Formats: sequence, C-alpha cells, structure tokens
Amino acid sequence: MTESVLGGVKVLDLSEGIAGSFCARLMADYGADVLKIEPIVGAALRRMGPFHHDDPHAEKSLFFLVLNLNKMGVTLNLENKTGQTIFKRLVEYVDVVVESYRPGYLSSLGLGYEDLRMLNPGLVMTSITSFGQEGPYSQYKGEEIVDYAMSMIMSVSGVQGREPLKHGGFQSQYEGGLFGAGATSMAMFAKDQTGQGEHVDVSTVECVASTMMAAQTIYPFMGGIQGRRKPEGGLFENITPCEDGYVILQTGGSTWEEVAKFVGDPQLLEPRFANGTLRAQSVDELDRIMLGALEDKSKWDLFSGAAESRLLFGVVQTPSELAQCPQLESRNFYREVDHPVMGKLRVPTELFKFSGSPYQSPAPSPTLGQDNREIYVEGLGYTQQELCQLRQLNVI
Repeated sequence: MTESVLGGVKVLDLSEGIAGSFCARLMADYGADVLKIEPIVGAALRRMGPFHHDDPHAEKSLFFLVLNLNKMGVTLNLENKTGQTIFKRLVEYVDVVVESYRPGYLSSLGLGYEDLRMLNPGLVMTSITSFGQEGPYSQYKGEEIVDYAMSMIMSVSGVQGREPLKHGGFQSQYEGGLFGAGATSMAMFAKDQTGQGEHVDVSTVECVASTMMAAQTIYPFMGGIQGRRKPEGGLFENITPCEDGYVILQTGGSTWEEVAKFVGDPQLLEPRFANGTLRAQSVDELDRIMLGALEDKSKWDLFSGAAESRLLFGVVQTPSELAQCPQLESRNFYREVDHPVMGKLRVPTELFKFSGSPYQSPAPSPTLGQDNREIYVEGLGYTQQELCQLRQLNVI
C-alpha cells in the first residue's frame, strides 16, 4: 500500500477550539498519528452544538466529531505538576504540538516552546490564536465575529447604508486551521533539512486579512476604499430568485446576445440594453424583465441549460442539496464513520487529493479519554494501579 503523505509524523493536539483542531485533523487525515489531549472535563468543542439528535451530550457534538476525525484521545491535567511531567514525556516522542491557548499560558506552566525544545530540539510547535503571539493585541481574546471585524472584511461586506455584515459560519477559524496545517508542513520540511524545529505563530485575523489583498492595495496606492454593494437595482450578475430558489448569472466570457437567448426574453435585445453603460441606466426595467423571465423556471433546469450554453452560472444550494451534490459525491467528499455513541454518520472528509496517496477510510473522533490506557500504560509504562492513582488525583 502506498504510504500516506504524513505517515510516521506524530502530533500532540492541545486545541480546544475549531482552528487548532482543524489544523491537526488535516494532518491526521493524511497519515499523521495525532493524539488529542483534552482537559479532564473535555475540550470546549464537546460543549458546542449542534448535537446529534439535539442531545447536549459530551460525546454528541457534531463539531467535535468532524474536527477530530482520525485522532486518538486522552485526558490530561496540564495544571497539575504530574500532568506536566507526563506531557513532557510525550513531547520527547513527537514531531509537532498544536495549541491555541492565550499567548504565555503554556510558558507559565513550564510547557512553552522554549521549554519543550530543550527536550526535543526538532519539535515544531504551532500556535493558532486571534492576534498572534506578539503585539499590543496578543493578550486579547478573539471570537469569529471579532476576527472578521478586525481583519477588515466586514467593512466591505453587506450593502451601502447598512451595518457591516459578517459571513456565515466559522470561516476565520477554518482559514486559521488551513494556514496552520500548511505552515506546519513547511516547518517540518525545514526540519528535515536542518534538524531544528520551529515555533509557528498563526493569527486568524491575519489569515482573513490576507484574503483582502486587493482592497489593501487600493488604499495605500490610490487612497480609494472598496465600497459595499448598493441596496437597490442591478439584479443581473447578483443573486436572483427563480421558481424554487436562487441563482446567479454572469456574463463571464459570453456575449450579451448569448445571455439574452438563454434567459429567453427578446426585450433584452433592445438597444437600451446593448452595453453595460446602458444597462446600468435601466436597472429597474432590466430587473423587471429578468424576474419575469426566471420566476417560473426551475434552478436546476436553468443550471443544465446554462452549462449547455457555456454561461457562467451558479445555483444557491441548500444544506440538503449540498449533502446530495453529485459533484461532491463523485469525488468521495462525504464518507461514513461509525461512532461508538452516535452510530453511523456521513461527514465531509477528503478535502484535497494526492495522486499517489489514496485517502483511507476515516476513523471517528475519540470518546473522552478513550486511549488513556494505551498511551499511559502501554506507551509510557505506567502500571494499571498507577493509572488508577492518576485518575484519583485528577491528573487524567
């Protein structure tokens, strides 16, 4: 069997939130041996909904499930001296530590990068926080909406005359996890060349801000500011309603004549719509015609027709449609995992493909402390009696 891309790489994941957990999961997906280390009460993600069948149970968080696929799991109290000793023993055997604590917290426990590199000079520690490890904001707490506000993206989202708008979901956290996994891989590549590890410092605010590069270059060079969309007019090339949902049609490389033929209303070929300038002067009438032409058409019929006409066209997919999307199905995006508490579930798994390293069947996220015995007794050599004592002393 072809070896996985990250086969043999060993990772300790201390992350309690989305970004670090996603970073470590990406490495686990492609062959790394990842051990999730949680506080005795469980990582914060276990208390984050939605929950399977709306049951707020520590083993039924769907976020925890998806973000911790393919990992083993133990509990460990890092604020306990014995727990710190155990963690240091684990660090000696790994390549990577992923964490997302407030900058300085691990150092206050004697578990910061400078402490751990003394035990393992080749260690790569990846820290993912809102503002990074340094700077005047580094000690501030951040959340998804804070990241979006501070990164500027909210200032250009929404419509003119209204408050800034945040994108849905937790995109800054996933961006931070993706950047973190990429930077960690670079650091491991450098380690192979030099033998020395790295402390990788990832700021989720900076990750999101980097996607605003075009807007950032406008202001210093031209003094311009990217504005939000006007709240009225111009449905063409924006989200447009149809019979059973919403679609978006853009010219792309097509001619206006091709667009008019696809929409099927001859009024669009009148001289008043001949070019972009004229269409901008007649947005209300253009909207009326477009709405009338599309209101009784199915979005999927339009999608097929646009593909045949080679037009740039998209359908606003609902959650149920995305779950059954034939394109994603054809690429094995969704796969089934068998969780010991929740049972069999379809989850998004293979996020990118390697031609020489096929993706393996995903393993479910670990239950709380499920691998304590394997790691501490079989791995580190503690006796069964000592394992019981560690549990009684709130170390594990």
